[in-house]
Amino acid sequence: MNRKTFLQAATLGAGCTFLPSMGFARNLKSGLTSLLNPDPKLVRDQEGQVLNVIGDIQTHKLAGSDTYNQLVEWVDNVDPGVGIPPHVHTREDEVFRVIWGEVEITIDGVTHLLKAGDTAFAPKDVPHSWKVVGTEKARMITSAFPAGIEHMFAELAALPPGPPNFEKVAEICARQGIRFV
Repeated sequence: MNRKTFLQAATLGAGCTFLPSMGFARNLKSGLTSLLNPDPKLVRDQEGQVLNVIGDIQTHKLAGSDTYNQLVEWVDNVDPGVGIPPHVHTREDEVFRVIWGEVEITIDGVTHLLKAGDTAFAPKDVPHSWKVVGTEKARMITSAFPAGIEHMFAELAALPPGPPNFEKVAEICARQGIRFV
């Protein structure tokens, strides 16, 4: 094969090789752009995925898939006496906003009473817990960022009814980087 024939063949081969990948790159860029710019979403008060997470009735409004994994948000509708024992998140921060009722929250050993309109921030790596106090249900909007914890909640909600097996709960939570203290 002479030099001219070789260059023509090589150019044709390279074109066949790179043109499909250029299309792939455009598709990849388009996909990444949609991930970086998630679609707007509106969730009405009665909408969302309802999970019973060991007595914490959660209505998930935004999941990581809705927010480019920036945050997950749910509404807790919880009976008096129900709460979450002291634990530490290693991956996500949490924000708690009480809509009605009273929630006692302990963050880093300091206990506060949250009432309607109050907000608390529990950063990752800081022990915290909460419990509904008083005689009425509490409604609280909880946000966690980054997202991911919603998968743990779905797994916890799938556990059999009845008193929870604490070892199993701790195992599921540990996979999300959460440990009880």
